[in-house]
Amino acid sequence: MAKPTSLSRIGSKIKVNIERVQDRIPSYLIDQLSEDPRGTVIDYKMTDGRGGIGVVIKMNDGSKHWFFEDEVS
Repeated sequence: MAKPTSLSRIGSKIKVNIERVQDRIPSYLIDQLSEDPRGTVIDYKMTDGRGGIGVVIKMNDGSKHWFFEDEVS
């Protein structure tokens, strides 16, 4: 059974925890997040068939990326 999670609200300003994502994202995104890890939640994304939900974030440079909920704060 999937555990309940408290999702960041759409419109929330959040920060990506680089240490939690660096093993799964490309180096250009690590560089981008090192400069500015902040962004705004704009949507949610179903991540797997077991009920995982991620957040789609619009970064301050205008790019959009998704992250698992436990990778942001």
